[in-house]
Amino acid sequence: MSGQGSAGNVIAALASFFIPGLGQLLQGRLLKAAFQFVMATVLWIIWMGWIIHLWSTLDAATFKA
Repeated sequence: MSGQGSAGNVIAALASFFIPGLGQLLQGRLLKAAFQFVMATVLWIIWMGWIIHLWSTLDAATFKA
């Protein structure tokens, strides 16, 4: 993937919008994907998961390979 704004990052950001960490997984960042998925899941229990959810989306969109 070439960088911020590339088609790959847009797809990754959309994937993370629906499932936190999925965009990072598509980009090959396994540890970050697992961390964001677990944290979003845990924090949604106390209604704070939206923070990780947004971070995951922005992180996938701005990733530079």
